[in-house]
Amino acid sequence: MNKKDINKIREQIDELDLKLLYLLNQRAELVVDLATIKHADGKKLFDPSREKDIFVRITEKNPGPLAPDAVVRLFERIIDESRRIERTEVYDRKKA
Repeated sequence: MNKKDINKIREQIDELDLKLLYLLNQRAELVVDLATIKHADGKKLFDPSREKDIFVRITEKNPGPLAPDAVVRLFERIIDESRRIERTEVYDRKKA
């Protein structure tokens, strides 16, 4: 593989990184919307059955090459950040 090939692949990775960033921010906006509804309905922030369903769905739909446990770890981080956003943007603000 030559330097031109490496640079082209890196450019594609950079483009995908920006797409991921955009999608993650879209997801975060939806999380805030959902948290607003959950808070208004008096529902708890954490729903373990929902998280379990997410992990099952993503591992079933995973085409690879990421291993299922790697996908779960990535989504655990995404969900952790989503929960933090819910807490700081909605639940904590409504208390203040």
